Amino acid sequence: MESAATERARRWASTMDGHTAVDDLVVAHNDSIADTGSVKPLDRAEREALEAAALASNATRAAGAGARRVEEAPDPFRTCFERDRDRILHDSAFRRLAGKTQVFVFPDDHQRTRMSHALEVAQVGRSIAAALRLNVPLVEAMALGHDCGHGPGGHASEDALSPFIDEGFDHAPWGADVTLRPLNLCAETLDGIRNHSWSLPAPATPEGEVVSWADRIAYVCHDFEDAVAAGIVTTEMLPDIVVERCGRDRSSQLGALIRAVIHASARASRIGMAPDDAAALAAFRQFNYDHVYLRPASRRQADSVITMLRALVEFFADRPHAIPVPTARAALGLADGTVDMIDADSADAYRAAVAYVGGMTDRFACQQALTHLDWDPARLPKGIGT
Repeated sequence: MESAATERARRWASTMDGHTAVDDLVVAHNDSIADTGSVKPLDRAEREALEAAALASNATRAAGAGARRVEEAPDPFRTCFERDRDRILHDSAFRRLAGKTQVFVFPDDHQRTRMSHALEVAQVGRSIAAALRLNVPLVEAMALGHDCGHGPGGHASEDALSPFIDEGFDHAPWGADVTLRPLNLCAETLDGIRNHSWSLPAPATPEGEVVSWADRIAYVCHDFEDAVAAGIVTTEMLPDIVVERCGRDRSSQLGALIRAVIHASARASRIGMAPDDAAALAAFRQFNYDHVYLRPASRRQADSVITMLRALVEFFADRPHAIPVPTARAALGLADGTVDMIDADSADAYRAAVAYVGGMTDRFACQQALTHLDWDPARLPKGIGT
């Protein structure tokens, strides 16, 4: 076993410099034969011109868009929305979604996290946007960033953190205006993230409307699938209207709901669903609320999350020097290097504490409670099987 591992390590190390091919070109594989043919790099201006010709009349075009809080020189190859998508994908706020609750705290290997949810929203949104000839990179950027403002423990974090800031804590505007502020994203991207929830004002672009639908379609389908796998519900329990219009498995349900948005939107020239399909989606969502989100175990989990997170906010608001400076800057809307000493228990201290605690993963928040609050482990939120 050891010799095999050593041989594998030797082979891996031998590729450090790649392989030299003709014309002094370094290639990845010694036997590389890939040939692109004669090609001129497609720069940003040319790609924007292709958008102008290919997209629907009211789609959001990158050319002439992309206003940022701090002006930047454009990228030579990527459009402004592709740049936003890439910034979000590489940001720590997006990476931390892998450790945040979608439905179940401490999810098992197959259960969704906030990150896998965001990726599925991006897939659903891309499918709809491509068919409707809308701006796909903009939809992807909005979808990947739409939940970056979520705190640990799912939607219970909003109830936990709201009392500490004047405007309340809503993950959508918080994500756009605080969590992702350091990325200097485009106004259109931020608008779609800020307003993706149906209870908020409508997004300003058709791409933002697509993400609003994609979010609901994705979580209704995958939360049900996770609940079935956890033994909480069965497919036989689904309402008849859901089975008749969407089917019983996730693949059928996603396909039916995506096609419903595409067909209705193309027919009406607005983003939406026909009434019968919308009724099926609403019944599906209500089923999840009744049997998954609001079941007694979920309520107990939410209560534990709320109690713990509020205690952590109080702890860090009393010790604002323990809050990372970049987090405090983003929370208070300050430029780089302008954070002065924050008074303990002030409004600024609570806002910075909310930003810090809200950015934590589930496990890190629990560890902080155990470390700083001498928290009884029995009071920690419980996942399935714990």
